[in-house]
Amino acid sequence: MYIIVVGAGEVGTHLAKMLAKEYHDVTVIDPDEEMLSHVTATADVLTIQGSATSIKVLKEANIKKADLFIAVAHSEETNIVSATLAKKLGAKKVIARIDKWEYLQPNNKEIFLNLGIDSLIYPERLAAREIITLLGQTSSTEFVDFSGGKLSLIVFKLEEDSPVVDYTLLQATKNTQNLDYRAVAISREGITIIPRGNDQFKVNDLVYVIANQNGIKEMLEYSGKKNIDVNNLMILGGSRIAIHLATELERSMNVKLIEVDPEKSEKLAAQFKNALVINGDGRDTDLLMEEGLQYMDAFVAVTGNSETNILSCIIAKRMGVKKTIAEIENINYIRLAESIGVDTVINKKLITASRIFRYTMSTDVSTIKCLTGSDAEVLEFIVKPGAPITKGKLKDIGFPKDAIVGGVVRGDNAFIAKGDTEIKPYDRVVVFALPTAINKVGKYFN
Repeated sequence: MYIIVVGAGEVGTHLAKMLAKEYHDVTVIDPDEEMLSHVTATADVLTIQGSATSIKVLKEANIKKADLFIAVAHSEETNIVSATLAKKLGAKKVIARIDKWEYLQPNNKEIFLNLGIDSLIYPERLAAREIITLLGQTSSTEFVDFSGGKLSLIVFKLEEDSPVVDYTLLQATKNTQNLDYRAVAISREGITIIPRGNDQFKVNDLVYVIANQNGIKEMLEYSGKKNIDVNNLMILGGSRIAIHLATELERSMNVKLIEVDPEKSEKLAAQFKNALVINGDGRDTDLLMEEGLQYMDAFVAVTGNSETNILSCIIAKRMGVKKTIAEIENINYIRLAESIGVDTVINKKLITASRIFRYTMSTDVSTIKCLTGSDAEVLEFIVKPGAPITKGKLKDIGFPKDAIVGGVVRGDNAFIAKGDTEIKPYDRVVVFALPTAINKVGKYFN
């Protein structure tokens, strides 16, 4: 595909790098020459210096040939105007990043469709939705539902007391006749492997499991993890993510939000019905203790500062909080945060990339998730009639070794895939794939 990315900020740079790795032709537009230099240093892309709201600049980027136009500049106005112009000038599909929740209301979305914008992306709302899901699945560091929850991807870290430590994959499943869950990957010291029968589980492994509804409970017993009910939640930072969280959760749990800016604290306090807003510095341990940190079930740090989020989560963990979640925008910090005790890391770039990435697939992909603790992706494909994957048992069709079919949804039934599983047209198939496999895997479903 020929793809134009507007904005050489963190999200745009991450997308450009990821799309270029998939052998797409990518052009990045931004007015800042220095930021463009940074993009070309990290990705094999073309760059154009200028404003994407200029028709001249869009024509210079050969807009009429663009299969996909992605506007993720810092300015919402730039994104909306450039996306509208791009569609009128011939781009096949256009996506714009926005910063206002009101634009996503059903009545308002139609306005943008009429302007020619195919999809609106609001990263802060996507991040908030992901955090809410994780607060309902506290045993997992990442949790993704497929086909309305018929299959799920659960990611958990193995502690020393986990029953499966030092077991091989075969030993861990030998007493199970009908598999309701399957370990599809292990991330160990920054390297992700797709495990085979004799691979062993080790302490501190991040284990990626596909499970159906029956398998989630059984899998948690094997992992040594337990879900806890979150009734008391502390949020650090009055960011847009925090506002979404507090608004959605204040009806169902006790929410305390800590914000350092006095003026912003007052505005937030007026905005919520039940959530309690405290003006104070979240790095102040005495303040956190005074506000009852030690009695919290979960702690979510979503300030604009990754270091503050990591440190405050470590303090919360030491005070006995069972579940900590940190928003970390610097991808280089993610593994560090996980290694020193932060339960779950949220990254807006990866969440946004997941939502956009499926527009680049030539096959029908209903869900795609770029994982936080790994460079791998998990995808849900809809199988087309006559697709190569329907031509025999999974073990016989030459499916790429750097990918694995985790589970299948057929009608109302969801089951875990094995070597002798046969895939049928219109099945929904969940695949875990390393970066080297993404292009190869798609061909099996076309």
